[in-house]
Amino acid sequence: MPGGRLTQQERQQIALGLADSLPYAEIARRLDRPTSTVTREVMRNGGPTGYRADLAHRATERRAHRRKPAPSRGVEAAGRPDGRDAQAVADYEETFTTVLMASGLNKMGARVLTNLFLTDSGSLTASELAQRLQVSPASISKAITFLESQSLVRRERDERRRDRYVIDDELFYQATIASARANDHLVATARQGVALLGAHTPAAARLENIARFLDFISESITRAAGQAREVLRSRPSTATSDVPPGHSDQAAIRS
Repeated sequence: MPGGRLTQQERQQIALGLADSLPYAEIARRLDRPTSTVTREVMRNGGPTGYRADLAHRATERRAHRRKPAPSRGVEAAGRPDGRDAQAVADYEETFTTVLMASGLNKMGARVLTNLFLTDSGSLTASELAQRLQVSPASISKAITFLESQSLVRRERDERRRDRYVIDDELFYQATIASARANDHLVATARQGVALLGAHTPAAARLENIARFLDFISESITRAAGQAREVLRSRPSTATSDVPPGHSDQAAIRS
């Protein structure tokens, strides 16, 4: 598998693949690159609808000129109090951020969420986030406001009366429920259209089918989230490593 930076020709191939609506995995396969490399390249340079090979190549060259020389891996590892490989962690943060962006989060929201996910304490203040990400407090505030609206983080006051932004296992449950409930308004609005257009018209039938579909999805997600909540409350066990993927969690839910 080739390493190093993408070439201009590879970026042109990515642009052609996007124009043909190919999935990232297929574009990566044709380039013999990891899927994460292609995903990160696209999301950092305009997204799937705004990606331009020439602009992406020039932007990468500008970033390379601005970037400071990286210290040796030994110095980086020693620089982290937890002893982890700093470069490996930084690479993983970028990959995780890219995946969150591909799922629909904006870049700053994804960066904030990634830092909270990968912090052992599960919480950071606004100033800590701004320092880690090298951005303004206003950028952090805007990202946090959006993440809170999606039930992805919550706010707490610490002993120094500072706002701390927290992520924990329970928030996964709350965010899933919030996502399911977001359909309820669309269901109600669709059914208003059914009454307005006449129940026996094709347009009304279409709206009713949409309402029934989303209603079923919301109920299924809510029910499944309630059952799976126990998974978030339990601790992984080494004994589950011998069980096929998915079986151990399902057994825990049934029990």
